[in-house]
Amino acid sequence: MAQHSNLPCNGDGVCMVCQTKPPEAEILCCNTCVSPWHATCLSIPLETLAGAVEWDCPDCSSASADHEIPLATTAESSSSNLLIASIRAIESDQSLTDQEKAKRRQNFMSGGGLGSSPLEENVSNNETTINGDDNSFVNLLDGRINCSICMQLPERPITTPCGHNFCLKCFQKWVGLGKRSCANCRSEIPPNMVTNPRINSVLAVTIRMAKVSTKAPGVGEKRLYHFVHNQNRPEKAYTTERAKKAGKANACSGKIFVTVPPDYFGPILAENDPDRNQGVLVGETWEDRMECRQWGAHLPHIAGIAGQADYGSQSVALSGGYVDDEDHGEWFLYTGSGGRDLSGNKRINKTQSSDQKFVKFNEALRISCKKGYPVRVVRSHKEKRSFYAPETGVRYDGVYRIEKCWRKIGVHGFKVCRYLFVRCDNVPAPWTSDEHGDRPRSLPAIEELKKATDVTERKESPSWDYDEEKSCWMWKKPPPESRQRVNDGGVYEKTNTKRRTQAMTVRERLLKEFNCLICKKVMSFPLTTPCAHNFCKACLEGAFTGQAFIKERTCNGRRNLRAQKTIMKCPSCSIDISDFLQNPQVNRELMGVIESLQHESKKESENNDPSEEETNDGGGAEKKLKLVSEDESSVTILAS
Repeated sequence: MAQHSNLPCNGDGVCMVCQTKPPEAEILCCNTCVSPWHATCLSIPLETLAGAVEWDCPDCSSASADHEIPLATTAESSSSNLLIASIRAIESDQSLTDQEKAKRRQNFMSGGGLGSSPLEENVSNNETTINGDDNSFVNLLDGRINCSICMQLPERPITTPCGHNFCLKCFQKWVGLGKRSCANCRSEIPPNMVTNPRINSVLAVTIRMAKVSTKAPGVGEKRLYHFVHNQNRPEKAYTTERAKKAGKANACSGKIFVTVPPDYFGPILAENDPDRNQGVLVGETWEDRMECRQWGAHLPHIAGIAGQADYGSQSVALSGGYVDDEDHGEWFLYTGSGGRDLSGNKRINKTQSSDQKFVKFNEALRISCKKGYPVRVVRSHKEKRSFYAPETGVRYDGVYRIEKCWRKIGVHGFKVCRYLFVRCDNVPAPWTSDEHGDRPRSLPAIEELKKATDVTERKESPSWDYDEEKSCWMWKKPPPESRQRVNDGGVYEKTNTKRRTQAMTVRERLLKEFNCLICKKVMSFPLTTPCAHNFCKACLEGAFTGQAFIKERTCNGRRNLRAQKTIMKCPSCSIDISDFLQNPQVNRELMGVIESLQHESKKESENNDPSEEETNDGGGAEKKLKLVSEDESSVTILAS
């Protein structure tokens, strides 16, 4: 009980036992840690006034430590005595300033060694690290999340519910001495955290990122990237020497033969084929998806959908990925993407585990449905259930138009996004002997539409439609303009100059790590739970709005049963945090780091010239897309 009755004065000089501010005559200062204590509130009062000169507080007293830790070993006791003796030796050294004494005490508390020579080396190294002007790591974090014991950046950081940070080793040493309160504010540490401390992964990742940034080029400097000209690429996909055993799993795309941008809609015509001058013909086959990519029919060599959620879909591939697909040649029912658990070693999992939604690629297909854009279709030999799939390789089957899309319960019991594709190409299909292309046809009857939800039909006239006078399919509305532009070097670049397309500074990357696990935004008044998860204070309290900490149990209308504690599980794990929620403490250190990073990022954005943002590649994060120009085939490839 001594550890709860013996408490020092806080930073305001108020005794933490009697909650009053004692006069100066009743204040005792520890000879070792120099912390103020209220003499009258000590469990063992001072016998003589002369003993106040060399008095040690209960935390630093070896006798108190032995009294509080009856199970401590002889080695631990001798180590504790040696530590206190070394601290006293530092305090008695008149050649050191107060700042140097404080640094040496901090080094001892962090386990820096008990010898004088290693200590001097460690202190000098720490001074060089902290005071160095070129150490952007310390400057970014601004010294705000240091360990409360060793005063260095935490190694495997532990965050207590009161919002103070510790190294894992420092925390284990502290609780190993029998301490059950925070070394900074004396708040009680939960028993579960004492026995099973959890590392704050957000701080660990942030510190590691900042350390890496010290080795990277300076913020705002341009990085050098390797680039390969298109004419120097082989005509077939190739792998590096290290990746040849994996076949084409790690292959790079070979030479690009067409001059269309990646977001090009419709058939690839002769003017886009400078070598053959015939374009991509219906029925043309390739050995695999990598070769298909070289001709622009379908750019992704793995994904089945090519498109952008805010722009539309340019092409799809039928390769037997979903059992719900139905292929009828001139029309087919296509299943969207997503809804599968592909984590870990489940990359080839074909079982639905959640509902699909109209997001990302699925939304891109829905936009093409609403606008009536033509979608290029390629079929793979992997689609074994279709009579229209090629026997080998990949084949281009012309353009289709999405007439309807909806959601329905799939074969595995989860909702899937469905699309009705109808062929609308001027060239006959590869499986027919017709001499002319498609004609407008009535839509087939789809039985599953009766139980479908979220049905989307085109309400406006399609952009790609059949012209009765010219007897051909053509653009009735101007095709969507490419969001890529050609620079002086004949390379397609993104014209979108939004901040997110540029390389983020180190501060912005660090801020991204401080996102709340509920609202996914940078935390405001952050709270760190005992299970080491971080949330905004408003988000965490809002998640338990309306729930009482204690619920009354009744029987036949009488409250004759004992009240029961309400279990409040962390939104990110199954640990009960109801005790923490009764008095949540804002993590002031973490909030200080966030505010400092936000302030510095705002200053950098204000100092940047908008004209430079449009031309500067922001450190090279923007990827250069592929193009073969008509006069000189060259491609620049930049990777973030």
